[in-house]
Amino acid sequence: MNHQTIDEHNTALSAEDFAALRENLLEQRLFRQEQLHQLSAAAAPRADALPSRRSAAQLEVRVKLAASARLVLADVEAALSRMDLGRYGICHLCRGPIARERLMIVPQARYCARCQQVKEAGR
Repeated sequence: MNHQTIDEHNTALSAEDFAALRENLLEQRLFRQEQLHQLSAAAAPRADALPSRRSAAQLEVRVKLAASARLVLADVEAALSRMDLGRYGICHLCRGPIARERLMIVPQARYCARCQQVKEAGR
């Protein structure tokens, strides 16, 4: 059996690449889950705390950080799901393979580099 590819779409990922990418995504998921737990614990107001501009600003920063962490966590979860379904490494727009180099840098990537540029240009 040839271990050069994971599926028929030829993402050019070796079994070792795939395992390393899965491990990276699992680590990212754990980090984001811990980050969200810490942010929610820090955002809980103390009963004796009086609201101030500073605490309001800190709360706003925590809310924005938590929103960003939730987005990244959702992307990581989606990538892990694609791995489980055998759809990892396939662009959501053109259905072509996502380059190995791109996945090594952004393991949760949904789009190939070309489609990502097109998508960003259309914003």
